Amino acid sequence: MRDWPVSSRFHPRWLNRNVLGTGIVSLLSDAGHEIVTSLLPAFLTLSTALGGLGASAAVLGLIEGFSDGLSSLAKPISGFISDKTNKRKPWMNFGYISTGILLPAAALVQNWFQLAILRVSAWVGRGLRGPPRDALLSDSVERENYGKAFGFHRMMDTLGAIMGPVLVLLLLPILGIRGTILFALIPGTASAVIVIFYIKEVKRFPHEGKKSPTFKASLTSLSSGFRRLLIAQGIFGIGNFANSLFVLAAISILSPSMGAIAATSAGVGLYVLLNIIYAVGSYPVGILADRHSKAVLLGLGYLFNALACLGLILWTNNLIFLGLIFAAVGLQLAFTDTSEAALAAELLPKQVMGTGYGVLELVDGVGDFLSSFIVGVLWVALSPQIGLFYSAILSILAMTFIIVGVRAGSSRSKMAQMES
Repeated sequence: MRDWPVSSRFHPRWLNRNVLGTGIVSLLSDAGHEIVTSLLPAFLTLSTALGGLGASAAVLGLIEGFSDGLSSLAKPISGFISDKTNKRKPWMNFGYISTGILLPAAALVQNWFQLAILRVSAWVGRGLRGPPRDALLSDSVERENYGKAFGFHRMMDTLGAIMGPVLVLLLLPILGIRGTILFALIPGTASAVIVIFYIKEVKRFPHEGKKSPTFKASLTSLSSGFRRLLIAQGIFGIGNFANSLFVLAAISILSPSMGAIAATSAGVGLYVLLNIIYAVGSYPVGILADRHSKAVLLGLGYLFNALACLGLILWTNNLIFLGLIFAAVGLQLAFTDTSEAALAAELLPKQVMGTGYGVLELVDGVGDFLSSFIVGVLWVALSPQIGLFYSAILSILAMTFIIVGVRAGSSRSKMAQMES
């Protein structure tokens, strides 16, 4: 039985113009903002004589924390309004325009306060565009193709994240730090143009003659299976620390034997390996998600994180072993990001798809903040091994919960939708 058929304007295959366009947009947009993000610490802290702003590392933490916090809070708002108005595109247009223009404009600022305004504004736009974009992706394909659509999107997104730092390495010696930041305007603007003129709205839920749901009613409409997904992601999230700590650990492990410079280069190389595995693995995981249980695949992603943390506890300077650990983190990202988005689409009622994605991304954002803080404190106050063990235990708990709880909820949701 076809569920809310897509407009005939779309190609009948799953790789229609919305899926393809959204993937290309994410590649370009991520390349642009990664150029700025990778240069932000140096740009902010370098002296003005060297082209920087001469601020402290504490200011960087304040800007990053404030940006991420407001971005997370914005997500449920845009998701809900996109459901209420039955329009995803305005939020995507605004979000991609703001990140595409405001981030490169950082090249023109004269002090850290101006930079903070641009960075926070751009990140709020980034948060506003996320849930409507994921909802539009799910609107644009049939249920049996959720995994492939989200896998393709995550793959393109990660390729953009790899492309950004590579462009920095190529352009920085030629354009300097401000010129390289300004160059990000090219991929950023291109992404906004594609969103505006190529991606199409998919109208599935006309509200004419119907009372629009309130935010509270939309939250009440979220399925029990989706609520279990939120709990599982919450458990995993408060232990899933930032990947930069994996890089820091690798540098700390390798420095005594290799020296600080060589160890830093090796750490960057391992991080590139992580992103390559993430990019290459996302689409195959999407194919698996369309054929097998998305909850089990998400649980496997949690397991890969636990294995990576437990492996790093050994604190060995064997580069091959460290490479396997970073590959496991890359697989964790491929499995969790793709399966989480596809499972959410499967569990959410169509009329609250945007709201659901907004709440899910809020949970992820809060988890990212708490986990990095908690693991950081454990890392410094006790030992890195204690922080890693904490993360591994929560990953295993989340794996158990997702497979036992959400898998059952997903099966019941499928049966109910088939009966309706």
